[in-house]
Amino acid sequence: MSYPKKLQLLLATSSRNKAREILSSLSGLRIEFQSFSAGKEPPKPQETGSSFQQNARLKAQYYYRLTGIPSLADDSGLSVDALDGAPGLYSSRLAPIDDLRIQKILKLMKPFSNPSERIAHFSCSLCLCLPDQLIEVSAQVDGRISEEPKGNAGFGYDPIFYYPPLGKTFGQMDLEEKNSVSHRARALRKLKEKTIGLLNTGI
Repeated sequence: MSYPKKLQLLLATSSRNKAREILSSLSGLRIEFQSFSAGKEPPKPQETGSSFQQNARLKAQYYYRLTGIPSLADDSGLSVDALDGAPGLYSSRLAPIDDLRIQKILKLMKPFSNPSERIAHFSCSLCLCLPDQLIEVSAQVDGRISEEPKGNAGFGYDPIFYYPPLGKTFGQMDLEEKNSVSHRARALRKLKEKTIGLLNTGI
């Protein structure tokens, strides 16, 4: 299928923080981004997948069917080795707000004082649903859970996700620095490569 020089693309997320990271990482592409107006978001689909990839696909297909606009969806989360991969798919459902989610993880991690016992991973899967195909990518970044929250930047579990190569948590990084190393940024770079090729062949 041939695509127009500027692709209309719906950001299928209600998270302003995720949208900001996506827009920053995909800047420069010939894409006109659309989003739902505040207070006018449609009902969210049930995230019934057994993996981040399945949930991202489910959301992208749902919003494409709903709007008829090519849709980009993200599913991501934190997995902690000592907690058998939890919270994983339930990262955003662990508690109502970020502060409470962080407190729960830190409480669960109290028995694990050795840095080697606090290994964690941020994972991100993206799905771009187009009229005739799906483009799916995934990425992961490895780190560990810090002893306490550090930094006020970012969102979610960023203040307790310590990234050893830079010696700081994601919560201590500005957007540019985080976008150089994060799970979402890595996935978006993969998506960008595939989307550039698609636009080039469609023109």
